[in-house]
Amino acid sequence: MLQKALFFLLLIFFTILQAQKNKRKLVWSDEFDKPTLDLNYWSYKTGDGCPELCGWGNNERQIYTDSNHLIRNGNLVIQARLEHKIYTSTRITTKGKIEYQHGRFEVRAKLPAGQGVWPAFWMLGNTISEVGWPLCGEIDVLEYVGKKPEEIFTSLHTQASHGNTINTKITEISNIEEGFHTYAADWTQYQIKFFVDEKSVYTFIPRDKSKEEWPFDQPFYLLLNLAIGGNFGGPEVDDMIFPQEFIIDYVRIYQ
Repeated sequence: MLQKALFFLLLIFFTILQAQKNKRKLVWSDEFDKPTLDLNYWSYKTGDGCPELCGWGNNERQIYTDSNHLIRNGNLVIQARLEHKIYTSTRITTKGKIEYQHGRFEVRAKLPAGQGVWPAFWMLGNTISEVGWPLCGEIDVLEYVGKKPEEIFTSLHTQASHGNTINTKITEISNIEEGFHTYAADWTQYQIKFFVDEKSVYTFIPRDKSKEEWPFDQPFYLLLNLAIGGNFGGPEVDDMIFPQEFIIDYVRIYQ
């Protein structure tokens, strides 16, 4: 009887969750159904971050290019390669093009695997050019590092945490590297809740609404990238795993 009661409670919970999602309308998406990346939505960040932010602020080892990706079977494929002892990859952003405040931000993706890979779907406040990081705020909807298989990281960076990931959750998911999975952040004026495959994994509710504690009262833009090594993904990298692919089926925003 207890198992049956728990089953119905879970069924009710997921029904309510889906109903809440269905109340929102899709306001923007990229289904990657065009032959090439849509530059009306996305821009490239290229190079190694120098001179402003060498190693992209994390001692990352890759050089970003505008050619380490392709559209294949309706998916965006970001490729990390090792060529002539140089790691290359792609990083794209919607800064200045697609920026939203509040809503559900969702990606469906298949992860790369192996020591050294660090794929991410994340967001930055559009005041970054004026106030800098981390005062602008950062929402990490999905981070994965190959050195820690079967673990998904969902995190927030704020000035109150001095940019560190104290507002974070590590979720262990068996065989998360296999197949496609959905990763989402449900962001309101009161809280940010993270989901993996519709399951809630972490909720952040601020103690106060100061800019240092809650910089999430402004539009944010999106980023997708596949980093190599670095402070989080490394320091060791297994060169035998390359090439690796971060495959994105879609990115969607609901409000």
